[in-house]
Amino acid sequence: MEQFDGLTPAQMVDRVSTQLGCPPTSAQVAEYLDKQDPLRPLRREFHLPRVFELPTSDLSVADGSADCIYLVGNSLGLQPRLAQHYLKEELDKWAKTGVHGHTEGSRPWAWAENNIEQMMADLVGAKLEEVALMNGLTVNLHLLLLSFYKPTATRHKILLEAKAFPSDHYAVESQIRLRGLNPEESMLLVSPRPETLRTEDILDMIEKEGQSIAVVMFSGVQYYTGQLFNMAAITEAGHKKGCYVGFDCAHAAGNAVLQLHDWDVDFACWCSYKYINSGAGGLAGAFIHEKHRDTIKPALTGWWGHDLKTRFQMNNVMELQPGVSGFRLSNQPILLVCPLQASLEIFHKVGMAALRKKSVLLTGYLEYLILHYYSQDPSQPQKPYVIIITPTDPQQRGCQLSLCFSLPIRRVFQELEKRGVACDMREPSVLRVAPVPLYNSFTDVHRFIETLGAALKASCS
Repeated sequence: MEQFDGLTPAQMVDRVSTQLGCPPTSAQVAEYLDKQDPLRPLRREFHLPRVFELPTSDLSVADGSADCIYLVGNSLGLQPRLAQHYLKEELDKWAKTGVHGHTEGSRPWAWAENNIEQMMADLVGAKLEEVALMNGLTVNLHLLLLSFYKPTATRHKILLEAKAFPSDHYAVESQIRLRGLNPEESMLLVSPRPETLRTEDILDMIEKEGQSIAVVMFSGVQYYTGQLFNMAAITEAGHKKGCYVGFDCAHAAGNAVLQLHDWDVDFACWCSYKYINSGAGGLAGAFIHEKHRDTIKPALTGWWGHDLKTRFQMNNVMELQPGVSGFRLSNQPILLVCPLQASLEIFHKVGMAALRKKSVLLTGYLEYLILHYYSQDPSQPQKPYVIIITPTDPQQRGCQLSLCFSLPIRRVFQELEKRGVACDMREPSVLRVAPVPLYNSFTDVHRFIETLGAALKASCS
């Protein structure tokens, strides 16, 4: 798509429509963009459900034989085709060799996760020794906060978003209580104006309250609004005030270009089942910057944090691995390693820079069509309309757009589901739509817009 370099998505659409001699809203534009997309073949590396396979589809209003319009990779990514193959390999090995699978085969179970950590490190902009694959996201967040949150009488607060994802909010509350403190006094919340947070507000809060903040704990991408935070600026501001800075990158990893090492982030964690497509409950990741390699130690230890070379000597004398590797507790489930490997190999093949380039155009195309068809029109007060609460600046968002409607959200969501659209609704009033560059097409976006029109019409009846 080099011919679109330097163009905004709107300029891209206008140029293509002029070139083709068709309206910018025509399906021809989407078809042309798909033909020009060098990442188009990646779609074939994933299983894409058909409309009739979705339990929410109504075949009286939808073509059951068509591919569904899957725009919910921000909640659960599609299954890589290689996942089943890798899982079968390990199940066969278990069946045929039993315990010998721990040390034999292409992915010996005793260190299988180590073999794919370089690919994960590349994905989040880290060094190999800064990343560990282990546990689930919230478990990792707790383990990290146990070591980085060391409150004192004067520096005891944790700064986070007022509308942080519930698991982050609960984790922070419980960590504060664990130290005998009161969340009402030690949990410092920064609120949006009106829907999204302003970078200047975050930085002002750090500047004003920094002497009392022990940890700045933000998400990389806000789950509800889809806002991509300026992690580099937040980290720099926190460090100037002597705070540790960490991020929950659940909605950022595999979605935005991350540079956790270069940004000097202290710690981070993320799940892998959203944009990284490892399957529900997939193996999560954790990051600790190499500068803390010899100073930050785990508060809880387990035998998987012991040096691999002497781990099986079983002498109960801990030889703790340095950095984040020492935070491991138990051996990782090989059946979770397999689908994660299948997905990471795809990311490794294409790279986040290329994915991000397509993502900006794909999400911008979705935004263009929504604004064209569903903007509020004062001259037609009865016409249903859509408000996009995600920032318009591509640098402040990933691929997700969060949509609010003039109609009851649940009715619109149900009508979309009937028509073979997979997206998700988040209380109180948002529909989250995420065209993922790995497997979504410009035609998917165009089909969604057409389907949205039918859903809105049905919602009015």
